[in-house]
Amino acid sequence: MSLKLGAHVGQQNMSMDTMRTLWRKLDEKVDWISAWDHFYEAPPAGGTIDHFEAMTTLGALAAETKNARLGCLVFYVGYRNPASIAKAAATLDHISGGRFELGLGAGWHEQEATAYGYDFPGVGTRLDMLDEATTIIRGLLTQERTSFTGKHYSVDNASSLPLPIQDRLPIWLGGLGEKKTLKLVAKHADGWNAAYTSVENFARLSGVLDTWCEKIDRDPTTLQRSINLMFHLGTSQAEVDAEREKLVTAWGPAARRVEGGALLCTPAEAVDRINAYREAGADMINVALRAPWNEEALSAYLDEVIPAVKG
Repeated sequence: MSLKLGAHVGQQNMSMDTMRTLWRKLDEKVDWISAWDHFYEAPPAGGTIDHFEAMTTLGALAAETKNARLGCLVFYVGYRNPASIAKAAATLDHISGGRFELGLGAGWHEQEATAYGYDFPGVGTRLDMLDEATTIIRGLLTQERTSFTGKHYSVDNASSLPLPIQDRLPIWLGGLGEKKTLKLVAKHADGWNAAYTSVENFARLSGVLDTWCEKIDRDPTTLQRSINLMFHLGTSQAEVDAEREKLVTAWGPAARRVEGGALLCTPAEAVDRINAYREAGADMINVALRAPWNEEALSAYLDEVIPAVKG
């Protein structure tokens, strides 16, 4: 299977018209376009930056594009009832003509959750919620009727018509947790998405995922694997240095952790870095765009890096 290259577009700090123009541009160049599921900006800044809601943004993305696969990497299941997520996913699949893929996760942005009045329990509880939610959503996307009773969620003889256009709408689970997250990926998912981690750690975690698959007699090759990389490309070393300063300012104490998963380099170096992730097992690599970005660098990525990698 050939490597897919995508763009993970944060719907923040730009107008909807600007974002729609960007989507149309990307639709001619990339294999995948996604949004993220936040009410506040990421990285957190106290709700001081304009930010659009994810599900409605995806409706516009689905209608605006024609070629790229699309989705959200990933929806936090604590923000919406799982049956509602399933219903929206099927609807988005119809709007897009069968191009939608659903990403789910346990969430991390406690600041926005607290501000909006959502409970934000410990990570163990949130992962239990993810397990139950994914069970319900898979049922509603594939079965005529679904019943499930769990600690956090339940449905009673529920249907979700129409079903998606795709016979099996892909479900991605996102996260880096070795003991529980990757176990849930092996149990439930069609794909695993990792965010902002180094080549070495991605390869190691991919091996852990293989082990979880083997424990439940699942063929590891039936799972797609993707990585999101922060877009901090510069067309010169001076621009790369400026992008590094920008990353540190935005992420503060977390900068050291996320820098390992950043495309913080020149276009020529980006080709080697992307190929390293491919060799580590990535089937798809997405650059995470946070406005404002270096437009010249983005053009270089779309017009030079992608053809070089694909060629």
